[in-house]
Amino acid sequence: MAVSPTVRIRRALTALVLSTALVAGATACGSNSAGRQEEVSSAAVADLAALAAAEPAADEADELAAAEPSPSTSAERQKFAKTRFVANAGLAAGATYQWIIKPYRAGTFKKGAKGRTFALIKAGLAGAFAYNRLKAAADNAKGDPLLSKAMGPLTAGIESLKGLGSKLRKGEAGDADISSFQNVIDGVKTAGKSAGAEVTDKVPSVSQLGG
Repeated sequence: MAVSPTVRIRRALTALVLSTALVAGATACGSNSAGRQEEVSSAAVADLAALAAAEPAADEADELAAAEPSPSTSAERQKFAKTRFVANAGLAAGATYQWIIKPYRAGTFKKGAKGRTFALIKAGLAGAFAYNRLKAAADNAKGDPLLSKAMGPLTAGIESLKGLGSKLRKGEAGDADISSFQNVIDGVKTAGKSAGAEVTDKVPSVSQLGG
């Protein structure tokens, strides 16, 4: 199946953002406010590349899924909706924990912390990615009455995450912002469990999302 112009444009923009982020990171990592060198490891670059590629790959997966034949019966439609919900919510949860909550708790976002520059870039990308996948999960939930009802109260919370990726990237996110991500993810997991669609964390990668 041919890749749509939308996906091609997203890929190009992602590549541009990634290259810009890497240049900015390399410039900023000469010495931090504490006068210590920030190391740019190959692992950090690989993580950043994988995360940057994740969102357009996920968007492409959505377009391909939309082009597939629709389930014919009500039971099939509900099962399909739950499957997509679990996949998208799991990716959002995995990205949030791996690149936002985990480094935040470790103190990596603090000024002077080793690796802060790249941690913030990855957190910003993860924030935008998680918001995108949570929106998709909320849309998936509409295909199952019980799941839709459980997710209804979380709509505003998901929408509140829209601009937090930028705040994370700039190092401006505080305790309340991190808690917002955690609370929304917890709420989505609870909603899924109550509707028989249990969500488990799945850290996004190129192979998992683009495969």
